[in-house]
Amino acid sequence: HVRLPGLNKTFGTHHVLRGVDLEVPDRGVSVLCGPSGAGKTSLLRTANRLDPIDRGRILFRGVDVTTIDPRELRRRLGMVFQRPALFAGTVMTNLLVADPDLDVDAARALLNEVELDPALLERTADSLSGGEAQRMCVARAMAAQPAALLADEPTSALDVEHVEAIERLSRRQADAGCPWLWVSHARLQIRRLADFVAVLDDGHVVAAGSYTEVAASEDPEIRRLVGADLHVHAVSS
Repeated sequence: HVRLPGLNKTFGTHHVLRGVDLEVPDRGVSVLCGPSGAGKTSLLRTANRLDPIDRGRILFRGVDVTTIDPRELRRRLGMVFQRPALFAGTVMTNLLVADPDLDVDAARALLNEVELDPALLERTADSLSGGEAQRMCVARAMAAQPAALLADEPTSALDVEHVEAIERLSRRQADAGCPWLWVSHARLQIRRLADFVAVLDDGHVVAAGSYTEVAASEDPEIRRLVGADLHVHAVSS
């Protein structure tokens, strides 16, 4: 699991994380939500050492992440960004960045896992559609056999079909023992996916717990943010 005791982060004079204390379960799909500018992406980026912190600690399975080589940390804590981050070359080339020893059969199995046609292995990555590219990025993260995955609004720019594909993938992976920590502002998605949810506002954690616990909050704004008043059958914000 990820434990964040007393986490503080500033950008210039802007205090984006203000004494965050949070413990994320080492199972299932956990969701960070809250209004725009609440600090959700900053929290993910500090957890993966993409941005340094000012005060506090970040512990991954009991180990301070500052003691782990950044490249090794990012193999253990894979990350999928809001926009696909593609490397030059083919889909296979991209997968080999994560695992230089990956063979073709294993690469095909990864594409199957993310609901992509294995025939795409020899396609250039920049020729993929947005949904294909995002799923390839998930496959690339999975190629490193991470212990957990961080996902920063990975479906916000995708159409319904691709949103559903990545949601299914996150649930399969979480159920298989690779938990996801997912940033989302889409209330129906939060309600569909979250086993655990943490609500951030102005750099503070204002609610955290199982989805059922947080959805039962006496604060109507917290209930609204987690979609407690919405139906779950449609894919929508």
